[in-house]
Amino acid sequence: MKSPAVFVVILSLFCLPTLRAGQDGKINATNAEFRAQFIQLCDLATVKLNDGKNKNHFFVESYAVRALCAAYDLTGNTNYLNTCCRWSERMVDYQERMTPHGAYYMQYNRKPGETTNDWYVADSASIGMAVLATAVRCPAPERSWFLQSAKNFADLTIKNYVRPSGGVSDGLWHQSNDEWWCSSAIFGSFLFNLYANTKDSIYLKTAFSVTDWLNQLDLTKDQPFPLSQQGPAMIFYVMENYSAGWPYLSKDEAKAKAAQAKIDWCFNWITAQQQTPLASRAWSPAKSWGLKFGGLPFHEYVFARYLPGDDRLATLGDEELPRLVPSLPARNQELTQLSVFMMMSYAERLNPGGVYRNRY
Repeated sequence: MKSPAVFVVILSLFCLPTLRAGQDGKINATNAEFRAQFIQLCDLATVKLNDGKNKNHFFVESYAVRALCAAYDLTGNTNYLNTCCRWSERMVDYQERMTPHGAYYMQYNRKPGETTNDWYVADSASIGMAVLATAVRCPAPERSWFLQSAKNFADLTIKNYVRPSGGVSDGLWHQSNDEWWCSSAIFGSFLFNLYANTKDSIYLKTAFSVTDWLNQLDLTKDQPFPLSQQGPAMIFYVMENYSAGWPYLSKDEAKAKAAQAKIDWCFNWITAQQQTPLASRAWSPAKSWGLKFGGLPFHEYVFARYLPGDDRLATLGDEELPRLVPSLPARNQELTQLSVFMMMSYAERLNPGGVYRNRY
């Protein structure tokens, strides 16, 4: 028998607001409707993250945690923050038993206590950003505990997996020891967030080097998990580095110019996708790599703040999110990747800057 909390979430998701088509044929939504959808997803995530039987990979859950932290700021709902704290405590507990020291357990492959099987920088960096987001909202001593966890992961990766080129390999990955776009992009974003919360210059210096490497990378070239396969997943993760890093990159004219070229390329790609009907897109938002379509408005909302006057980006995000709502799995109550990445987008839409909130 389902608990009352689960029943409430199920009922609310069957009652998603109806989104209206305007005279131009585009779907419109009000702030109240965006908020209603966001809160419903947050309530579902709270149930799922507190379910000890949930088998989502932790990198997936990490995006729900980051959005829940912003939702806590928005609503004051302590259930959201308590869920994030419990989740982060689990991550640190697993981390303290992992080999190598500082690695996060991903809920697949290498387990705590094991010394074999793959372990990945990219997924761990996503986990680390959620631990950081939780730390910002916590009092001492939990805050210090979570911050030290993030530092341990950063130090492990900087020492062993950041290459002289500035790119980052994906940890203990049997397929390659070379720099890779995904581990570079997500670890770069993690470092910008870690610097924002510690002001330790080594993290900012390394993040700049990672960004320099990404600036030079041709995203269309043949490489492991290329753009032709990953599509929105690749663009979401690459843009994470720039969305987190722009406040620092923008202060240096040369760095800003190089980064802007990559940012513009990514937004042109995003715009082309969003102007294509869902049924005609190469990636379905209901499965596989297309699930990351839910997170692309997050970056549009971030840069709508960073680049004042660029209302086009926010408008594109506002038009895309309602298109994706019918792809959410309301009936089977799964917390899918589409759900958590849409949570990130809703969080930035409703609480601008909340996802990247820091201590300073």
